[in-house]
Amino acid sequence: MKCPMLFGCLTAAFAVTAAAADDGRSIKTVFVIAMENHNWTQPANQFSGPIQQIFQNPNAPFINSLVNGTAVATINGRQVKISQQVAYAANYRNVLATASGNNPHIHPSEPNYIWAEAGFNFNIFNDADPFVPQGGPTVNQVNNLDNQLHLVRLLTQAGRTWRSYQEDIDLTTVAGQLTNVVLPKSQWTVPLASFSGRFASGVNQFNGSTQFNYAAKHNPMVFFTDSNGGDDPTPANPLSRHYAPLQQLFVDLARNTVADYNWITPNQYNDMHTALTGGFLGLTGDAANIRQGDNFLSIVVPAIMASRAYQDRGAIILWWDESEEDAANDNPDDFSHTIPEIVISPLAHPNANGVPFASPVLLTHSSDLRTMQKVFHVTRPLFLGDAAHANDLSSLFAEGAIPRDDEDDDDDDRH
Repeated sequence: MKCPMLFGCLTAAFAVTAAAADDGRSIKTVFVIAMENHNWTQPANQFSGPIQQIFQNPNAPFINSLVNGTAVATINGRQVKISQQVAYAANYRNVLATASGNNPHIHPSEPNYIWAEAGFNFNIFNDADPFVPQGGPTVNQVNNLDNQLHLVRLLTQAGRTWRSYQEDIDLTTVAGQLTNVVLPKSQWTVPLASFSGRFASGVNQFNGSTQFNYAAKHNPMVFFTDSNGGDDPTPANPLSRHYAPLQQLFVDLARNTVADYNWITPNQYNDMHTALTGGFLGLTGDAANIRQGDNFLSIVVPAIMASRAYQDRGAIILWWDESEEDAANDNPDDFSHTIPEIVISPLAHPNANGVPFASPVLLTHSSDLRTMQKVFHVTRPLFLGDAAHANDLSSLFAEGAIPRDDEDDDDDDRH
């Protein structure tokens, strides 16, 4: 078992209180859409080069329409000004970043996803699949984390539901080659291993390509034994129903059967990580990366907004994993780099003169975690890891959307 040097070992000895009663005014359902490897703002090469910023980038027209007040979409047959339900962070930083940049650096992707789930990276600094042996202080050390407290464990213990929607998983094969056809639910598995390639038949519904690319490193729940079911990649794994192919999201939205907490990961082409072979819409390199992800969000966000779950006090969080170097020998973990964080919700902070609110409050992945614990009333016995020291996301929402600390404690005391 890996024990965090910073926060100490956490064990199952802590009891979690039952979920608090619905107060009728706070967030009920959360959708996190996990995106990759870009700064919101950066000091150099803002709109050119190998890593470009997202804010005001012409290759991200949908995202920027969200924050500049111009976003409109057809939802349930009518035109809706999406931007009226948007707020965003102007001061969201990589975890542990400081003004000087003289601080621990939490990279690459995987440690950040784990941090978003548990408030610490458990001294993991690689992108390995959970059960792939790694070099380290012990022989055959793996990244699977056993007997550690983390968000979905607390949700389960409190009677809350969660689901991880992952693009490119649970698909059929023909003659050993993957097709873009979803397997029956009885054959779904826990996606423990990464894979990529080209479909034998069918194309990606968002980008029209035959390429697929699932990365376990972008699926935080799969790194904890109590949420992955152990090293069992078969349908017999009892946790398999917590993991669904992305196509199932649209089914669940239509049937109003989504979970309380929904983590959504596009594949590595639709999350801005990797450019498709041949580029996208005439773009190549990072311009293509950004446009692919922006196109994905322009389809998925309105689909979620059309659902009952969203309209009944739902919240979408567009989340990016880490800050990036924008120039040679650059330090992305100082305060000259910010990370995108956008919320879309009927309970978002009200617009100012038609323009979405930009919060100046210092926020990190620990802020998201603290917020999820408060929304779902799983703050006892403790906030997880660095969430204990972070600001929550309440500056991005209307009053009452996120329970205050004292309200949440009072709710817990009643159970």
